[in-house]
Amino acid sequence: MQPPGPTAQASPPGDFTFVSSSGAEDLSGSIAPPDVKLNLGGDFTKESTATTFLRQRGYGWLLEVEENDPEDNKPLLEELDIDLKDIYYKIRCVLMPMPSLGFNRQVVRDNPDFWGPLAVVLFFSMISLYGQFRVVSWIITIWIFGSLTIFLLARVLSGEVSYGQVLGVIGYSLLPLIVVAPALLLLRPFEIVSTVIKLFGVFWAAYSAASLLVGEEFKSKKPLLIYPIFLLYIYFLSLYTGV
Repeated sequence: MQPPGPTAQASPPGDFTFVSSSGAEDLSGSIAPPDVKLNLGGDFTKESTATTFLRQRGYGWLLEVEENDPEDNKPLLEELDIDLKDIYYKIRCVLMPMPSLGFNRQVVRDNPDFWGPLAVVLFFSMISLYGQFRVVSWIITIWIFGSLTIFLLARVLSGEVSYGQVLGVIGYSLLPLIVVAPALLLLRPFEIVSTVIKLFGVFWAAYSAASLLVGEEFKSKKPLLIYPIFLLYIYFLSLYTGV
C-alpha cells in the first residue's frame, strides 16, 4: 500500500496554509477585499468643528439658510392684483354692449376691479387737459363721488349692487367718450356733426353703464337710475370739451 499523500492541516483563521501542488488543483475560493475605512478629515472635519463651536455658543443662527417663500417671488402684476386679460375682456364688453355679440357683459359688474377703471379715468383725464392740469383731479373726483351718488340711489331703489361694482362700471363706461374724442377734435368746425358725435358718445356710454347697473329688480323704477347716469356722462363730456 502507498502511504497517503500530504494533506492540508487546519490552521487558525487569517494564517496561510501550505499545500502540495497535487492538492492545489482541488482548491477554490476567493479573497474578500479588506474593510478599509477612510478618514477624510481636512476641511470636512474643520467645517463640522466650526458648526459645533458656533452652535454651542449660541451663534447657530449664522449657519441657517433662509428658504425662499414662493409667495415672495410673485410677479408685480400678480402682487397688485392686476389681470390684463380680464381688463381687456371688460373693455370689449363695454365698447360692444350689444347682447348679440355674445360677450358675458355681467362680468364687468359681478367681478369688479379697481385698476382697470382707474386707468380708463386717468386716460380720459389726460386727453381732457388742454393745459389745465386741475382737470385731472376734478375728473377723478367726479368719478368717485358720481359713482357714490349712483350707488346710494340704486340702494334706495332696492338694487342689489355694491359701491365697488358701480365704481368699476362707471369707470369702464368712459371708454366710448375716449373713442369719440379724436373725432370731436377733427369735426369741431362743423357744429352740427360735432353735436351728433357728442350725443352718440354720451348715449353709448350711458347705455353701456345702465345696461349693467339697471337690472330687472328695478322694474318700473329704471328711469330714476338711467337719468342720473346719463347726466353724469354729459358732465364728463363737458369737462373734456370745456363747454
